[in-house]
Amino acid sequence: MDNPIGQHFRPDEQPVIEEFSALVQEAKDQNRSILTNFLNPRQQHILTTLVNRDEELQLSFFGGFTNAENQRGLIYPQYFVPEKADFLVEIFEIDYPVKFAELEHRQILGTLANSGIQRDTFGDIVHYQDRWQVATNGELEKFFSNEITRIGRIKVRMQLATPSEILTPVNDWERTQVTLASLRLDSIVATAFSISRHRAKELIEHRQVQLNWMIDEKADTIIARNDVISVRKYGRIKLVEVLGKTKKDKLKTQLDLIKTR
Repeated sequence: MDNPIGQHFRPDEQPVIEEFSALVQEAKDQNRSILTNFLNPRQQHILTTLVNRDEELQLSFFGGFTNAENQRGLIYPQYFVPEKADFLVEIFEIDYPVKFAELEHRQILGTLANSGIQRDTFGDIVHYQDRWQVATNGELEKFFSNEITRIGRIKVRMQLATPSEILTPVNDWERTQVTLASLRLDSIVATAFSISRHRAKELIEHRQVQLNWMIDEKADTIIARNDVISVRKYGRIKLVEVLGKTKKDKLKTQLDLIKTR
């Protein structure tokens, strides 16, 4: 791994690169498998890039749900054949008084994130109608079972789901073609959510916008293919492809969108 890899990623991703490089080296030096906590898609991409540079190692991901966004990564030697059990992922269903209360994604996320555990110890939060499930680090099974007893004011019980009970997530992304003045962060946010450029800049400057799951406060950041932008209370944007230019020299692009308002 002598070739510099940091040049292929953004400067603020350097700490992640260093952390993952150490895990890859540990797996190689000790000739054993190394399991990560839950990684977002950008982190998965970085880890995949690092592992692919070493012919002695392989990498697999598993997040508990079909096409899970957040997944645990397993780095392992060529001879090792991973199974689902090796990823130590447990799916909990949230039992609550359905007839008298409603749960929301943000409530569940907020409760888990503020319960004293790290965000990367649980993965996707999935729902279907009034059922809610969450993927968790199996090593913390007792914590989730014993400590998560309320979400907001709602009394809940975390119950392990059997394989047949696991929900299939719904794909909320909608693909659309839009014309952009540029690939600047503020331009894409403004166009995708039909707001003014000024409003888009305000959201960015007030730390309401994440690029690849990290806060980005620079309106002029240039967005690349497969980058994911999350805008608080507005939704998500993924730049799928730049299709070319219009006669007026604007960019024809293909975006995936999830709008929450």
